[in-house]
Amino acid sequence: MSPTSAPRAVGVRTPSAALTDLLVLLATLALALTPLLPAYGTGAVLPALVGGLVLGTGVAVLGAVRRWSALSVVAALLAGYFLLGGALAAPTTTVAGVVPTPATVTALARGLVSTWAQVVTLQPPVGASGTLLVAALVVALVGAAASAALTLRVRRSGAAATAALVPLVVLVASVVLGTRTPPVPPVLAGVVMTLALLPWAAARTGTFRPRRVLATGLMAAVVAAGGLVGGPLVTGSTPRFVVRDEITPPFDPRDYPSPLAAFRRMVKQDETVLLTVDGLPADARVRLATFDRYDGVVWNVAGDGSAQASGEFRRVGDVVETSATGERATVRVTIEALRGVWLPTVGQATAFDLGADAADLRYNDATGGAVLTSGVRQGQTYAVDVVVPTTPDDDTIGAAPAAPVVQPPSVGVPQSVAVTAADVARDAGTPVQVARTLETWLATEGFFSHGLTDAGDHPSLAGHGAARLAALLGGSSIMVGDGEQYAAAMALMAREMGLPARVVLGFVPGAGDAGDGGEVTVPTTEDGAVEIRGKDVQAWVEVAFAGHGWVAFDPTPPSSQTPEEEEENTPSDPQPQVVQPPDLPEDRVDPPEDDTEQPQTEDEERESAVARWLRVVLTATGIGLAGLLVLLSPLLVVVALKARRRRRRRALAEPVHRVAGGWDEVVDAAHDMGAPPPASATRQEAAGSWAGTLVAAHPAVAARLRALAARADRAVFGAGDPAPAEVDAYWSDVEAVVAELRGTLSRRARLRALASVASLRRPSRRAGASGPRSRPTRGRSARRPPRPRGER
Repeated sequence: MSPTSAPRAVGVRTPSAALTDLLVLLATLALALTPLLPAYGTGAVLPALVGGLVLGTGVAVLGAVRRWSALSVVAALLAGYFLLGGALAAPTTTVAGVVPTPATVTALARGLVSTWAQVVTLQPPVGASGTLLVAALVVALVGAAASAALTLRVRRSGAAATAALVPLVVLVASVVLGTRTPPVPPVLAGVVMTLALLPWAAARTGTFRPRRVLATGLMAAVVAAGGLVGGPLVTGSTPRFVVRDEITPPFDPRDYPSPLAAFRRMVKQDETVLLTVDGLPADARVRLATFDRYDGVVWNVAGDGSAQASGEFRRVGDVVETSATGERATVRVTIEALRGVWLPTVGQATAFDLGADAADLRYNDATGGAVLTSGVRQGQTYAVDVVVPTTPDDDTIGAAPAAPVVQPPSVGVPQSVAVTAADVARDAGTPVQVARTLETWLATEGFFSHGLTDAGDHPSLAGHGAARLAALLGGSSIMVGDGEQYAAAMALMAREMGLPARVVLGFVPGAGDAGDGGEVTVPTTEDGAVEIRGKDVQAWVEVAFAGHGWVAFDPTPPSSQTPEEEEENTPSDPQPQVVQPPDLPEDRVDPPEDDTEQPQTEDEERESAVARWLRVVLTATGIGLAGLLVLLSPLLVVVALKARRRRRRRALAEPVHRVAGGWDEVVDAAHDMGAPPPASATRQEAAGSWAGTLVAAHPAVAARLRALAARADRAVFGAGDPAPAEVDAYWSDVEAVVAELRGTLSRRARLRALASVASLRRPSRRAGASGPRSRPTRGRSARRPPRPRGER
């Protein structure tokens, strides 16, 4: 169908053409919905997406066949949503997973409003609990219904082709609800959709021609190259903006004191029951926090995504994905005297059940740590489905290298750490032998003491700052401390030897009741739950090996290995000779008093909220402008080609040719407006034709067109060449008349004429130009070159 033909009625569209339209739109919609797969989990969201596409398309097709009104189509969509939405998005509220109930209708109605915020504030995959799937169902349902209804019901073919915009809108919505790493990069998805939808839209409007295939292919190549190559060059390593990161900022552990600094405070609680654990697998440990950043004062949790091994504390849905393998269990924890925001976990969590406190949960899947932003409280009970990884022995690890993980750099490490580590592990071979040597040396050469004077412990300062660790490893006296110092020291020593290491604070049930022979007695409640007391607090080290993950090491000496007074004066087993570190600077960190927490360093002043949001706005604006520039690039190319043609006409060598070029500019303008003059018409005939069609309602413009045609004929066929001033005046009148011609059109028609390429085509004979010019002898030069195409 040509652009000037009558609009096509709905009933005229053949079934095969309508089927082609639906297949193209459904394929691009399916591609646009792929960012939702990792956000929910493929298995959880796929039924909702497929069901939404089928339901939306079916209702739109039925409405087109039955010629329903738009209101009837919307009513049918709502009815289908509430009848089938329960099975697709809220199966727990239905009977047998299919039949809707009043609870289903209520949940689906509420989900239309509340689900969107939940999806972008939960850590993916969010799963299918509650009404989380409503967002995915609605996006697929509305997208399919809107695109199908536009292409089947709208009478004007140009308006029907706007259905091509619906998949692009759905892609934007899916990216907003999706994750930072969708399965199909948005740039690639956008390019593929553009290459599919542009030819379809041209065919739908009847403007697609086989001779345009080459030009379309070249334009597609430019778009693809700009998107796939130019995009990464512009953005560089800048991370993609994700809405869920801005709406609910991740939990930042730097806002809270390091729980490792409170090690002695928990030890002083001794017989106090901190929590009880039911269903704890044998030999499993309870993890409280994992520390991977050392700043010279304390080990703390990075947890801001600054390094690969730190991860982020994010909201999670009812399912947490993990690649860990091992023993699976369901652990039920009851909080007693434990306080703070850190939530005890076991192994790697796969699901949490916190009831009403679920909204406050933040989980770090890289370290296995969890927090409750509202804080834990006495009597609180929750369940965790966990996987307890199997701990490989040294033979199993073998010669495996250190895992290639990136950790935050350590700051303020005393020199004695590197010197001692190199001296102790100088004969070790494989990475696991290095770690085991460091663990064994600290556990055998050191002495254990909590430094509690009331309990008669040997003096031992709390804390694990640079000064405390320097005194532990490089001091003149014996090594003495507890899990806080030994774990902190070994982790730094392992890092100095090139091993990725971190410190873990947690609980080992019964460790505080170990006898002299190492026997462990685990206290339990009447119902069999394990009691965790203050004296069960432990700190250990985890080292990552390629192919085996994080492996635990215990560098703390046994609690029975305490120093004697005579050993302090004359040690019977002297420590190995090591190079002593230089004296500490005067502004060194002083060790804290006994039983005091290490102060936490103040981080650099954070970026203000205004600056952060300004950056977000500028980034979004830049992305929008870049996308707009890509969309407008065909129009800009057409405008540039027309401007280049106009400049060439005004710069022709002979004045008569410049005048003829001015008239050609008028002919091209009329051609782009959809009113080409009759074939083989003279200039006067062309002006007369436009007076009866293009400017029939504007007699003044028609008169000016006739005047321009007459002036062009006089310049071309008259004696002598026109003066330069006369040529410039003619071009000024040409530009004024062209502007008046465009002013007679509507705004939409002017835009269509501006983007039209009709005048850029080169037919064999230009309409509106005069016939072959006679060769007058009245002073006209015989060396005149052939006239431009507008004069033939």
